[in-house]
Amino acid sequence: MLERPDSGERAVIVQLDFGSDDIPEQLEEVRLLTQSAGAAICAEVYGNRRSPDPATFAGKGKVQEVAAGIAAHEADLVIFNHELSPAQERNLERALQCRVIDRTSLILDIFAQRAQSAEGKLQVELAQLDHLATRLVRGWTHLERQKGGIGLRGPGEKQLETDRRLLGNRVKLLKERLARLERQRGVQRKARARGEVLGVSLVGYTNAGKSTLFNALTHAGVYAADQLFATLDTTSRKLWLGDAGNVVISDTVGFIRDLPHSLVAAFYATLEATAQADLLLHVVDSASPARDDQVAEVNKVLAEIGAQDVPQILVFNKLDLTGLPPAIERDEYGRIQRVRVSARSGGGLPLLREALAESALEKVRTLRKAPPVGEVFPIPDTVLDSGSSL
Repeated sequence: MLERPDSGERAVIVQLDFGSDDIPEQLEEVRLLTQSAGAAICAEVYGNRRSPDPATFAGKGKVQEVAAGIAAHEADLVIFNHELSPAQERNLERALQCRVIDRTSLILDIFAQRAQSAEGKLQVELAQLDHLATRLVRGWTHLERQKGGIGLRGPGEKQLETDRRLLGNRVKLLKERLARLERQRGVQRKARARGEVLGVSLVGYTNAGKSTLFNALTHAGVYAADQLFATLDTTSRKLWLGDAGNVVISDTVGFIRDLPHSLVAAFYATLEATAQADLLLHVVDSASPARDDQVAEVNKVLAEIGAQDVPQILVFNKLDLTGLPPAIERDEYGRIQRVRVSARSGGGLPLLREALAESALEKVRTLRKAPPVGEVFPIPDTVLDSGSSL
């Protein structure tokens, strides 16, 4: 079934089943991740276990099967669709005599390839360094070699200690740069919040079609492709909605199951804008058999960044693949819950604009009813008696 690739890195992927009921979806996801990283899959190894092996995660027999796949296809790389401990990763590399990475490293590599903005690159590097810190061996002291070594290190300092010190210095520098960028963006967000313009963030599982929908609504020309994490850098555009005026729509990075915590932490400054939005358009791949699980994973990350209370409209995308008609679905109180669209064909986009206009007008009405900041309401005399005090 799998052919030997002609070019690029050749990868053996490993997927173990510990009793999950969505293994086919997990397998398809790691295939897409591997291809998105630029590697070609030359072999796949599956297995069932009750629990991970403490030394090699997969166990002796399965490691031998992986070794056979490496030899048969002259593979350059082994990718585990799991999180490996540093010790397991080292033990596997010794046993297989081949480079081994886990799911977190794979996702970090894709992020490193896709980041375009200065801030995105800083965030990815910070996440990579956090991951590297647990796997630190050699390879960092070259950063200081050009400055000379005499008097640079403490007495008897080992290379590993030097590497950790240099890595710590780099992490500190990155955090300072990101903090400056976040302060600048915070000022911009406050300026927008003071106005009546509705702030909308597109969120959703990676490859749900957020960027395609963003382009269809705003004609922004943002890069969109059928690959995981095509978008990393947040892009914002104004959208004119007639009587409702302008809204500001932001396209954001896609989420994924078991998104590495280091990535959530590193991208917190960018993702925080999602928590500041007035409305989330939660884009769902309606054609995916795992769509309910994907919705749950997105909501989990939203909770992690403090955006769980931001109002949502579910946008069921890719209707061209399901055959369902475009529609707006409301709850028993008349509030919009779902809009069914196809970003690719344009079906249902007028309905989505109607939904956005409705939300924008509601924000304006709410702001105009609210008292100005700092206004004090008079307290009726009937509320206070002679024994009352403020």
